[in-house]
Amino acid sequence: MPPKPPGLLAHAVGGGRLAGCAVAPSREARDCIAISTFCFVILNFVDNRAVGKRCRTTRVERRRTIDSASHEFRIDYEQTKDMAKGDVIHSDAFSAGGHTWRLNCYPHGDEDGNCLSVFVQLLTESISVNAIVEVFLLDKDGQPCLQEQESHASCFQLFKSYNDAGWTLISRSNIEKYYLKEGHITLICAIMVIRDYSTHVPDSDIGKHLGMLLDSNDGVDVSFTIDSETFQAHRAVLAARSPVFKAELLGSMAEATMSSITLHDITPATFRVMLRFMYTDTLPDLGDSPTKTLQDLLAAADRYALDRLKLLCAQKLWDNISVDTVATTLACAEMYSCLELKNKCIGFFVAENNFKKAILTEDYVRLVQQFPSIITELRERAGT
Repeated sequence: MPPKPPGLLAHAVGGGRLAGCAVAPSREARDCIAISTFCFVILNFVDNRAVGKRCRTTRVERRRTIDSASHEFRIDYEQTKDMAKGDVIHSDAFSAGGHTWRLNCYPHGDEDGNCLSVFVQLLTESISVNAIVEVFLLDKDGQPCLQEQESHASCFQLFKSYNDAGWTLISRSNIEKYYLKEGHITLICAIMVIRDYSTHVPDSDIGKHLGMLLDSNDGVDVSFTIDSETFQAHRAVLAARSPVFKAELLGSMAEATMSSITLHDITPATFRVMLRFMYTDTLPDLGDSPTKTLQDLLAAADRYALDRLKLLCAQKLWDNISVDTVATTLACAEMYSCLELKNKCIGFFVAENNFKKAILTEDYVRLVQQFPSIITELRERAGT
């Protein structure tokens, strides 16, 4: 049994991460094989490449489509024997992915003139194209040789006008032995053009614009009085952000018909920060005493069902935890049902060095008086 013919397979790959591809089957069986090989290359080779890093001010949203086509290039091998090294045979121009291509075959393409070389060239002017290119010979039985790795090459390829990608593929002796049929050799070239539609989309600035709306007082239709300070706002914005405000301002409660509402049990400073958050979804700098401010803000967030604000406050309280603040933070977590923050505080509390210092604070005494059950939980966690 004669040895299996050496394969001829070359890939040039361009583009980035693919969300998926849909390739229409070719009419010819060998073209189907070429296309199926492409799909394997895409899923296993291209899919591992990153789309790109997200920058601070913009992000890139990509939509990619893939257009494919194949071309058969039949060469009279006998006529190539008398060609000089460097002489080229051009295929007819063909279209793939909306661009024009051609094959350039060098029958004596290596330094010694003993190997065949093939180049795939983009003819479309003034454009860059990401593409996957596959080239292979048909054997004497008319079958593509795709399995052998002896002559395999792969690379990422960005084609520009009249730019080409090429490979020295196989010796003339092997061509004559395995691929020559009726005096001709047949090359199949399949090309998949990856169209990349990229649009730079600015980050959302709705918070910025709503913050400007709050500052301008344009269109305000409700005010809140706390102590001697008055805050102007928009019913629709508050109702959209808080189910509590929605019930008060748009429901059947008395506040729904009031243009000015007096609030109790909240300080002007806390309400100011909460109101800013409801418009911008961000927290401002909280000054020199962030723990007390965050605890008051967490209480307000709980009162008005602002879940995201409540979680943000809990996270920042944990970021600022110390032996001096753990008792008040634990009390806050217990009072407003912040289970995760509570568990973290207890874990911090029971550490030996922390516990010895924290129990000496006045806040610990108040914690025990306010939540006696906390002592039991601390002892259980400490194993005492």
